[in-house]
Amino acid sequence: MSEHWSGERSQYGRTIKVDNGLKAKSKRGDIGATWWSRRFIEVLESFGMGGRLTRGRNYARQGQVLSLSLSTSMVIALVQGSRPTPYKARIAIKSFTGQEWQRIEHALAGKALYAAKLLAGEMPADIETLFASLGLRLFPATQREMTMDCSCPDWEVPCKHLAAVCYLLAESFDNDPFEILAWRGRSREDLLDRLRALRGTVRSAVAREEAPPLTRCLDTFWQRQTTSNLHFGDPTAVVRTDAVLDQLDGVPITVGQSSLADLLRPAYLSLKPEE
Repeated sequence: MSEHWSGERSQYGRTIKVDNGLKAKSKRGDIGATWWSRRFIEVLESFGMGGRLTRGRNYARQGQVLSLSLSTSMVIALVQGSRPTPYKARIAIKSFTGQEWQRIEHALAGKALYAAKLLAGEMPADIETLFASLGLRLFPATQREMTMDCSCPDWEVPCKHLAAVCYLLAESFDNDPFEILAWRGRSREDLLDRLRALRGTVRSAVAREEAPPLTRCLDTFWQRQTTSNLHFGDPTAVVRTDAVLDQLDGVPITVGQSSLADLLRPAYLSLKPEE
């Protein structure tokens, strides 16, 4: 611990406890229940942040983080320390450019299973390979790719306040893998809308070129489709009611220029799950 930080502690005393802060779900051991959140923590530890992460983990479990918000490229949090005024912690990462996102979206749209897993609350296990094939990285490779700052007087980066935010950020990735992609520049809704549009274009083209008339496939049209290769992830995850339209192979039927899935989507979206 630096002398600067020790002086701050001696002047202001012990950490001010918080009653209603954001607490990590994990009470002991490692934080991160999924491979992608653990991967994020592993990346941070690879930067030589181990000791400071340990102190931050205690802060995260004590509920010292008052608020946390994630937007494109930026995470902002308020963390209660030893001083009466909470510290402002920020973690920034470079978002992908518009052209890079176009390449990512086309690659994701070409693999229906990727969208299905994301909609089911799971990050595809080989998605890092997909990003690497495009010359990109989903997770930062070096500390230079991230910018961290905190209003506390500690000159070390990350301080324990930033480290606490990192742990809560990892748990937010557990709950919704789309947040990793949002951090890189694409919100959940924008990404899904773009993937649906891209996949709909491909399906319409395939349907026009290859689909036989309905009168010629009535004997097989209603046969059950195989979905054994799909893994639906966390059963408690919040999933859009139209997710099934993106998880199954497209029905080779179009009405005018619209695919059957696009025509059915408004009806699926109007359905509300039982509470």
